[in-house]
Amino acid sequence: MTDTSDIRPADSAAQAPRQSRLHRLMRYIPLIAPVLLWAVPYGVLLHTGQHWPLPVTLAGTALFTLGLVGMPLAMMRGHGRRQQDRAAIVGDTLLGMSWVLFTWSVLLGVLLRLALTVAGVGEGQDRARIVTWAVLGVTAVLLAWGYAEARRVPRVRRLDVQLPRLGAGLDGIRVVLVTDTHYGPLDRARWSAQVCETVNTLEADLVCHTGDIADGTAERRRAQAAPLATVQATRARVYVTGNHEYYSEAQGWVDLMDELGWEPLRNRHLLLERGGDTLVVAGVDDVTAESSGLAGHRAHLAGALNGADPDLPVLLLAHQPKFIDRAAADGIDLQLSGHTHGGQIWPFHHLVRIDQPALAGLSHHGPRTLLYTSRGTGFWGPPFRIFAPSEITLLVLRSPHLPTSSGAGLSAPAPDRST
Repeated sequence: MTDTSDIRPADSAAQAPRQSRLHRLMRYIPLIAPVLLWAVPYGVLLHTGQHWPLPVTLAGTALFTLGLVGMPLAMMRGHGRRQQDRAAIVGDTLLGMSWVLFTWSVLLGVLLRLALTVAGVGEGQDRARIVTWAVLGVTAVLLAWGYAEARRVPRVRRLDVQLPRLGAGLDGIRVVLVTDTHYGPLDRARWSAQVCETVNTLEADLVCHTGDIADGTAERRRAQAAPLATVQATRARVYVTGNHEYYSEAQGWVDLMDELGWEPLRNRHLLLERGGDTLVVAGVDDVTAESSGLAGHRAHLAGALNGADPDLPVLLLAHQPKFIDRAAADGIDLQLSGHTHGGQIWPFHHLVRIDQPALAGLSHHGPRTLLYTSRGTGFWGPPFRIFAPSEITLLVLRSPHLPTSSGAGLSAPAPDRST
């Protein structure tokens, strides 16, 4: 038998430098990313054979330099210690613009130029200028459309979800999901009120908010969140924290939602009863809660289910789809999540999929667990949604069993024993 006691330290020693180099590289990403986002379009649009007149080149250089310098400065002033909303709006908008411009500079800079060359259209300078105008045109159209999509009241997405363990008395229960409202530097109090009005047309039994209410403290964003008090549900309105609450004094948001009449499900559950059947509605803090250092905050599924009958179906609220591994291991019937925004600005969804097991919609995990991931109701940061529309979700829960006469009732919340 081989003694591996000398091999393991050697492996660890070999891995340590690789990890150290990776950590050093990660530190430079915030510096490298803005340079790439602005330098690549600058090169593609101005210096790949276009031979623009000098005034055009100088003006273009000035604009790209302004973006390269202005975006990080505005982001720091807007999202750093100063928390200046106007600076945040400028920085976030420039970030979205640079991402779209970068994406289409790369795509059209390669694909369109290749297609024009194969088709024999024009000379080198003509093809280069066609690419430039195409990139600028596509970027302008997408940004205008994306801004309108981000600021509109989301469309309602309706779907039936069958839960094998759901009793017949609960068949047809209407669950509305809003999430990732991200009230922030752009005042969206009117938008918030319109979202709540739309929710109230859906005749929900249960309304859920799965976190990321806002970017900023509850005190600062209270006016935008206040319309949530008008949301109507025949049974309950429930809420769990998202990761962005933990950037902005999460307990303040828990307290405000409680004040607005929502039930914060912080590692606890309530029971929804109808027609002699019962559904456990549970919620957990976001997975980042424990690392936030905020006392008593953590994602604790066992605490959320403490005291619940294991034979009852469970609807779980968890902000991030990645919690589904724990949910599936515990046999949860349906998890509702947000967080991904569906990528928000294409093709950012490819990066989201590296971190999350699902991007949007209904997916199956384990022998019986379903996950519904919302694309989100609002937007984060850049005020654009491109090929990732926002949504208000209506899920009608279906039972495979024959319906019986129905009653009504909602039990008192189960005590929180997780802290």
